[in-house]
Parts: sequence; C-alpha cells; structure tokens
Amino acid sequence: MSGIRLNKYIASSGLCSRRKADELIEQGKVAVNGKTVNELGYLVQPKDKVFVNKKLIHPVKHEYYRFYKPAGYITTCDDEKGRKTIYDLLPENLAGLKPVGRLDKDSTGLLILTNDGDLINALTHPSIKVPKVYMVTVDSVLTRAELEKLANGVEIEPNKIAYADIQVLNMDNKHTEMQITLYQGMNRQIRKMFEYIGHEVKVLKRIQHATLTLDGLKRGEFKPIKPIQIRELKNFLNRIQN
Repeated sequence: MSGIRLNKYIASSGLCSRRKADELIEQGKVAVNGKTVNELGYLVQPKDKVFVNKKLIHPVKHEYYRFYKPAGYITTCDDEKGRKTIYDLLPENLAGLKPVGRLDKDSTGLLILTNDGDLINALTHPSIKVPKVYMVTVDSVLTRAELEKLANGVEIEPNKIAYADIQVLNMDNKHTEMQITLYQGMNRQIRKMFEYIGHEVKVLKRIQHATLTLDGLKRGEFKPIKPIQIRELKNFLNRIQN
C-alpha cells in the first residue's frame, strides 16, 4: 500500500521533526480524517486530512537559506522586551523559517534558516556532534595553562562541562585571536568558557556550521542554499550519526 508515513507527513509540514512527530502520535494528539491515530507506521494517503492538536496541517516545500547575522539582533521570532530580531532584517516570505540554533545579540555570523524539522533536529540534537566553527577574539593574552584548561573542559553551569578545540591564530599583549570548534550546543558556551578563566570575549563570529560556511555572504545578507549543498550536508550528517 502506497502512502507517506505519518511522522514524515507531519515533519514535512514544518511543524516539528519526525522524532517529535512520533511523540505527538503516541500522545494521541494526531488525527487522520477525524479519528485519532496512535500507529507510528500509519501511511497517509493523498486524500487524507491530518490534524495535530485539532489543527489541519499541510506538507510544505522545504526551504533552506544561509544568513549572515549582524550584531545587535537576537535570534528569535518575537521578543517581549521589544529588542530587534533577525526577522526585522528578513523579508516576509522567510518569516516562517526557523534558525538552526542561536547566536546571541552581540555575536555575528552564519545562521541556517529552514522549515525542515528533520534537518533542524539533526543539526541541533545533543547526541549528534555537529561541528560549529567560530572566529573569537578575547581581551588579553591566554596562557598555555588556560588553553589546556579549556581543552580539558570547564564547568560553565552545574553539572555541565564545556569543551572546545582551539587554534590560536594571533596573539599580542592586548588580545588573542582564535579559531574555535564546538561539538556541543550550550547557551552562550564560548562566552561562559572564557568568563570561567577570567577573560572577556570581544568578537565572536560563526564562520561554519557542519558543511556550510559564510563564503559569499555579506553582513546582513541571506542566500538560498543550493540543492547540491543540501545533499552534501545531509550526507555528512548521515555519516557522523553512523
């Protein structure tokens, strides 16, 4: 019997990932043609109507963009404090896309924007060690002992140990420039790691997320990600998960 698996259908609406869709199905929050469906392998047929939390959903075409976030904007749709968000810089037709992970207000660099719930989950799930690369400048000289401490891991929050691969690019008596690779996704991780050893981050820019880079983007600019780049990204994610 042909059809689309229910969790894939839900994910294709941009509502959530397939994993989250399975949870919604098991919780009895999904109905097909007015009847609750608890079967994870249920196949949706072309004329079926699928409801999540009593709301009719429809598959949407997946869209993928790279965006060069400038400083001064937060990575969220709405802000109750009235601060500027990245959506103030984006056209209305991209308002339905979600950022993959976040960059804090003072940070700049690469954000992936998409409505592909499965891809968002794969790029952000803690069990999948997806590399994110940053250019970082701190306010003073780092000692070898401090660099080793960061490499060995520091406790930035209770029971949360943060690690980073650090390559020093330039150092003088006023600052240290580094390329830092993270495989975790903790909130303000880099800034907290340097606060832990007594240094302030002055510049933080993400230049790469998995296989995608800032190449060809100006600050504040966005561009669609090419189909070949999406295939390369998904192949990379499949490799590091297996």
